[in-house]
Amino acid sequence: MPNALKTAVLLGVLSAIFLFMGQAIAGANGLALGFFAAVVVNFGSYWFSDKIVLAMYRAKPVGPGHRLYDLVADLAQRGGLPMPRVYVIPQPSPNAFATGRSPQHAAVAATEGILQLLDDQELAGVVAHELAHVKNRDILISSVAATLAAAIMFVARFAMIFGGGSRDDRQGQNPVALLAMMVLGPLAAMLIQAAISRSREFDADGGGAAIAGTPSGLVSALRKLESASKAVPLDANPATAHMFIIKPFSASGLRSLFSTHPPTEQRIQALMALPR
Repeated sequence: MPNALKTAVLLGVLSAIFLFMGQAIAGANGLALGFFAAVVVNFGSYWFSDKIVLAMYRAKPVGPGHRLYDLVADLAQRGGLPMPRVYVIPQPSPNAFATGRSPQHAAVAATEGILQLLDDQELAGVVAHELAHVKNRDILISSVAATLAAAIMFVARFAMIFGGGSRDDRQGQNPVALLAMMVLGPLAAMLIQAAISRSREFDADGGGAAIAGTPSGLVSALRKLESASKAVPLDANPATAHMFIIKPFSASGLRSLFSTHPPTEQRIQALMALPR
């Protein structure tokens, strides 16, 4: 399915969740409010999702002369891509992501932790992976999913706090329906994220190896990141977990059902099978 169609389907399904949650929380008024919220959030997520996600992590822009910026510039040129904006996230946990609505409006962000952990070849493998997401036009889908899922989780928390007491219909509030939407809404958003993310990681790994010229750097980086990210988990919003090169927290229990990343060992095996 083309990425443009995937984006449209994603927007439609997550918008429907807004409508159902609005009706469950506040009846007809809630349905109307849910429709309005879906329109506003869809518009905002398409045009401003990159800024929203970067702001979530207090990412700071860096320019020429910075190690990350210079590496991104070199690899973007190799990959035939426009120069993206480059950001550093003030977090000790090692991770990175790309965001934006198109290659012309892309941004690459990496944590301070990953800059300290990886050598130049390993960091090049990570950056090339993120640029492959940009080249494949995955970043719009992931950015929109992050923004919408975060909004849905916010609505669910709002409902849990205020209990949906403003229903305007003549029937009594249905607490079972309300509870179901408060629980199932965020879970549905997470399932959609997982569905669009797992295959993208394998494609970006292969594309990144091609941009970097070898899979060796990314293989070594993934091994380090798998261990270090568990030792120092990222303080991440679950709605954005699918955007990172490696899952920002250790998935266990129910959370593992919604893992947005394939097992790291499977990714390494696929990379090792590529010509060097």
